[in-house]
Amino acid sequence: MALTDGAAVLAGASEPMQRGHQERLAPMTAEVMARAGVAFGEVGRIAVTIGPGSFTGLRVGLAFAKGLRLATGAQLAGIGTLEALAASAGAVPRAAGVVDARRGQVYLQAFAAGRALMAPEALTTAAAAAMLGELGGGAPFAIVGPGADLLAATTDESPILHVAAASLQALVDLAAAAEASADLRPLYLRAPDALPATP
Repeated sequence: MALTDGAAVLAGASEPMQRGHQERLAPMTAEVMARAGVAFGEVGRIAVTIGPGSFTGLRVGLAFAKGLRLATGAQLAGIGTLEALAASAGAVPRAAGVVDARRGQVYLQAFAAGRALMAPEALTTAAAAAMLGELGGGAPFAIVGPGADLLAATTDESPILHVAAASLQALVDLAAAAEASADLRPLYLRAPDALPATP
């Protein structure tokens, strides 16, 4: 999470976690705002990642962002998680955001000079590697994200950047360019692992 003046990060925090999103998100936001010395009423735009990712994390993040929008009157914009990860590679010709989707799969989206080459997909690691080979025509992609290591064995040339979350500057840059929408929905690429019990 970051607070920006539209270009530079004024204050930020990143705490990757498996659980506890709901309990930590509001206090962490208040801490970032206090460090920057900015009141919530001064916020003009709120950007939030919409997925793919953890079901709980996406729901909590979106609900909090929508509540904050209602309280502040700020614009709301959504950012793709994989796009933010790929943008974290910096100025490289080709980058792919990768998240471990569990069950032998990854969430993948590839970009060239910031332009999406494919929609986000849930793929096996072998299919993901084949997709990158096809899209790159043999040229390597910077592979970025918490699932990057899963593709390390499938490529000899691609730089692997294992990061738990997108860089704050990448999020800031994408937030400035994202289209505002009050009706954001999470991007789920498959059904949840937990299902209701059958009677």
